[in-house]
Amino acid sequence: MAAPKSLLKGFERTVATIKPDPAKRLTVSDPDTRGLYLRVTPAGHKSYVVVARDPGGKQVWATIGDCDDHSLAEARELAGEGVRRIRKGLVAFPKTEPEKAPETFKAVAENFIERHVKKQALRSAGETQRILETYVYPAWGERAFLSIRRADVATLLDKLEDGKAGASGTLGGPVMADRTLAALSKLFSWYQARDDDYVSPVVRGMRRTNAKDRARSRILSDDEIRVMWTTAECKGAFGAFLKLLLLTAQRRAKVAAMKWADVEDGVWTLPTEDREKGNPGALKLPALALEVMQGISPVKDNPFVFAGRGKVAMAMSDKLKKDFDEAAGLADWTLHDLRRTARSLMSRAGVRPDHSERVLGHVIAGVEGVYDRHSYSKEKGEALEALAGLVALILDPPADNVFRLGAAS
Repeated sequence: MAAPKSLLKGFERTVATIKPDPAKRLTVSDPDTRGLYLRVTPAGHKSYVVVARDPGGKQVWATIGDCDDHSLAEARELAGEGVRRIRKGLVAFPKTEPEKAPETFKAVAENFIERHVKKQALRSAGETQRILETYVYPAWGERAFLSIRRADVATLLDKLEDGKAGASGTLGGPVMADRTLAALSKLFSWYQARDDDYVSPVVRGMRRTNAKDRARSRILSDDEIRVMWTTAECKGAFGAFLKLLLLTAQRRAKVAAMKWADVEDGVWTLPTEDREKGNPGALKLPALALEVMQGISPVKDNPFVFAGRGKVAMAMSDKLKKDFDEAAGLADWTLHDLRRTARSLMSRAGVRPDHSERVLGHVIAGVEGVYDRHSYSKEKGEALEALAGLVALILDPPADNVFRLGAAS
């Protein structure tokens, strides 16, 4: 039978009488036992925990158990053993017979996608899931989540940086290594917020590129545009995708998600996503863009212009780009360079900068962006017509004796 609280003394009385703080978790040390603490949650749950530093100097916390399941004497005895083990670099309280099989990395990641990414309606949801499925699951999918350490993260990033990741061992690049690191960092931080003892293996200094160094100014030259267009003629849907990237000046995700129902009477209405900062709205497509679309055969029961299997959009994978580059003989360019090229071509064709920016869907800064609510539908259509006209001129340049308008600077 437990002694009455009035007869308890010292830390034992603290354990029995302490009240929870609704605003924060309380941690109270046992003055008579080195490393032993009482932890009280805002909800009133009490447990014994131990803390000590491992051989590397890192502070390690470990849970002994509920106060209802352990007497103070038992907790003090276990605390002594736990401190000794932590100082040796061992697990404080190893479980010889786990109650259940450890969660796999894939199981935790899928829970993260459902409970955080999708629940928060993050615009990066699709890309985060693609990164995990393409680059991370092949390496860690069936491993125990808690077995993933900093060295494992570094090894995966090395493979990505060298282009040797994924199921085929041929995917990745320095930029994709950093994008994967960002996705993993969010996953690990989410899990850390749900577990008393977990610490994310991601630390500063793991990035493989510098954002400032990575800022690109690359645009395709006239000769490269001709090579790209000619090669695209033989590359089916992916080739048409590249053409529309150039002719519409839109981001790859927008063009990849284009649906037949979004285009009516030659006008493409781009859906606005949650938390999207800028969107060009409705764009009247030039004849050259519509001609490209006419060469694409709709897939029954699939709403997307670039249809994948079932009812989803086609996956514009790294392999498609790599195969295209080998066929075209092009190097050191990205799909986003086509958007920059299109913007530069519009300036070259004499399009007003503010009209070009509205085609790209950029937010117009300052007072003009706040007060000018005109749709600019006509102006955006004319800008794309000018862009398509210059592209057509580049693809079929005039004879040397014909005066050439809009020459490259």
